[in-house]
Amino acid sequence: MPATLDYQLACDDQPVPSALIVQEWLNTLFVQQQLASGEVTVRIVESSEGQALNQAYRQKDTATNVLSFPFEAPEGMTMDFLGDIVICAEVVNREASAQHKTRDAHWAHMIVHGVLHLLGFDHINEVDAEQMEALEVEILNKLGIDDPYTDRQ
Repeated sequence: MPATLDYQLACDDQPVPSALIVQEWLNTLFVQQQLASGEVTVRIVESSEGQALNQAYRQKDTATNVLSFPFEAPEGMTMDFLGDIVICAEVVNREASAQHKTRDAHWAHMIVHGVLHLLGFDHINEVDAEQMEALEVEILNKLGIDDPYTDRQ
C-alpha cells in the first residue's frame, strides 16, 4: 500500500468517514499521482479547533473545511511524510448538504484537495487553480464521484 494514513478523530458529534474509506481515497490519489509511498496525517476536528487553527495560520476567525500543513524535512534528511491535513467535520457536512452532494463525495473531495496542497498544488492564480481542479476531478472520477465543480455559474 503506497499511502500510510495516520487518522486522528478529534470530533465526537458529527458523522465522518471511516479510516478505511479515507485510506482508499488516499491510495487512489497516490496511484494517480504515481507516488511510490508517503504518509499523511488526517485530523478530523470540531469547529472550535478548526477556527483556532484557521485564525493562527490564515488570520481568518472562522472554521474552514480543510487546512493543509506540508511537511518540510530538515536539510539533509529525507522522509516519506507529506504533512497534515485538518478537516472540520461540521463545515464539510454542512457544505455537502448545502451543495446537494453526498457526504462521502464531499469528504473525498476535501481529502483529495488537502493532499494535493501537500504535494505542492495550489489555486492562488487562475492557471494553477485550473490545473489543481482538473487533477481533483480526475482523481474523484476514479473514485466514481462526479465533478464537484459542475454546478458553478
